[in-house]
Amino acid sequence: MRIALIHALAHSVAPINEELERRWPEAVRMNLLDDSLSADLARNGAGLDATMHQRFEDLTAYAERTGARAILFTCSAFGPCIEAAAARRPHMPVLKPNEAMVADAVAHGGHVGLIASFGPTLESMPPEFPPGTVLATRLADGALEALNQGDTERHDALVIEAAQRLADQGCDVIALAQFSMARAQMAVHRAVGLPVLTTPGSAVRLLRHRLGA
Repeated sequence: MRIALIHALAHSVAPINEELERRWPEAVRMNLLDDSLSADLARNGAGLDATMHQRFEDLTAYAERTGARAILFTCSAFGPCIEAAAARRPHMPVLKPNEAMVADAVAHGGHVGLIASFGPTLESMPPEFPPGTVLATRLADGALEALNQGDTERHDALVIEAAQRLADQGCDVIALAQFSMARAQMAVHRAVGLPVLTTPGSAVRLLRHRLGA
């Protein structure tokens, strides 16, 4: 069973592949990386325009042609582009990176704390939560830059700092928005003593369920 993983950040590749290796080693993984997507979005004032939508449709169509049974995007700032591609393919799961984690966070109940290391995510992702969700957001400012420089210790420290601020606001569960942040899950849990959800963990559970594996 082939699962296509489409990435906009190189840092997202390892976390989801490691989670699949742990939780679903039988799945055949293919990885598509276009690291210009996030860079172009960050500097493009047009945002998720028609050109960006077409790029996501092209990536999705290519993955489907290779025989993928499901497609998981790992780039959290492109929700509307992914939704459009999914709407054209009701015959197969085409998942946004966060939809499984959003469902898990809502099921947990209470006050949800959402942390991102990529600023545009905090614009695109909150609307994915159902109306009435009590949600607080926090940018782990500088964490992604630290990861880009290979400074994983500083990355994790900045994510922990953001989680502590959300815990101080009364959050009951912490959700880490970026796949690249999953590496900090246990450190965050130890620091704040709250349940910590990651996008790879929730996504693999949902994929297995949707494909009956």
